[in-house]
Amino acid sequence: MKILHAADLHLDSPLGGLELYEGAPVEEVRSATRRALVQLVDYCLAERVALLLIAGDLYDGDWRDYSTGLFFMQQMARLADGPTQVVWVRGNHDAQSQITRHLSPPPHVRELSVTQAESVTLDELGVVVHGRGYAARDTRDNLLTDYPERISGYVNMGLLHTAVDGREPHARYAPCTLDQLRAWSYDYFALGHVHTREVLSMDPWVVFPGNLQGRHVRECGPKGATLIEVEEGRIASAEHVDFDVVRWHVTEVDASRQGTFDGVLEGTIAALDAARTDAKGRVLATRIEILGESAAHAALMQQAERLKAQVRLESLVSGGVYVEDVRVRTRSPALRKVASLPDDSFAELVQNLAARAARGSSAEDREELEQRLKSGLDAVPIDLLREQLIDLPELLADAQRLLLARLQGQDEPLS
Repeated sequence: MKILHAADLHLDSPLGGLELYEGAPVEEVRSATRRALVQLVDYCLAERVALLLIAGDLYDGDWRDYSTGLFFMQQMARLADGPTQVVWVRGNHDAQSQITRHLSPPPHVRELSVTQAESVTLDELGVVVHGRGYAARDTRDNLLTDYPERISGYVNMGLLHTAVDGREPHARYAPCTLDQLRAWSYDYFALGHVHTREVLSMDPWVVFPGNLQGRHVRECGPKGATLIEVEEGRIASAEHVDFDVVRWHVTEVDASRQGTFDGVLEGTIAALDAARTDAKGRVLATRIEILGESAAHAALMQQAERLKAQVRLESLVSGGVYVEDVRVRTRSPALRKVASLPDDSFAELVQNLAARAARGSSAEDREELEQRLKSGLDAVPIDLLREQLIDLPELLADAQRLLLARLQGQDEPLS
């Protein structure tokens, strides 16, 4: 018997970091959460999956209209003739308090209670599913406390949307420990909330399947669900199955062997082609990071916008690629000479920046640095850095690279 465990579908989630540029496959990326669900349903039908478990965050929040709910119900209706039973629980994004619209599901789709843990017994499968959903988004209680005891003679499956043992950076919703999950002695605990696949235990099984479809560059790599094989009343295996239709990726390019802009561009295109091949026919959504010490550093910094446009052009010619961003993270060979320039004020600031980047910085450091950049270095586009960089260490490193380019005599405005 086959059981499929999915979680964190986030249907119709607004995808972060999408930039509209000429020819970009933006609509393909935006529709990815729906198309991934279609692939999951296709798989259930083709493989005669007996039971589909969804461990929360089926929806990304309240529906803007009924189209999101209608799409999900339409896909579930396809499973009625499979037949595939469906059991699901709500998570923090689709908690009962979050979803104001409602559609009644077909009989083979069961939602577990949000007020107390309950069990659904599927006698024809020899399976019982225990679980509880979220009544409110900010659920900080341990929901495990009233889960039912194991029922003898059945394969016992638990459903829970939780941050087991913390799981940073995910919010600590429905907190519990791995020992508490194992104490119930269910055959399999199907978890949700963490977007990276993780097998916490194999005896008994406790699994995060990861999300069904990556939604931004911080959710890279294969995404999908976990296929559970049940043989003679026991879990024989639990293996990942890919369902993502857009594969997010960070493509790293080593520029250390290239001394010219064109040479780095050629290496970048080659790395992009290799990443496209690895995506195995999916749309590749990628951030390109160009790294290493290179004599081309100053040219790359000066022509960063041209580089991005040229890489995007190459991706459009070959097709099947969305270039989220191109980030130059190279270093100049001049970095090793900074120590010999003690009287140069720019060199002094570079040394200070490097020291701060190495040890991290406080909010006070951030404010002081921004003031110094604005007052003393008009060549540094501070507003652009604020928009594009996530944290201060990255901002410091970028400022260092810009300063070193200027030390080399590159005083023209950045493109």
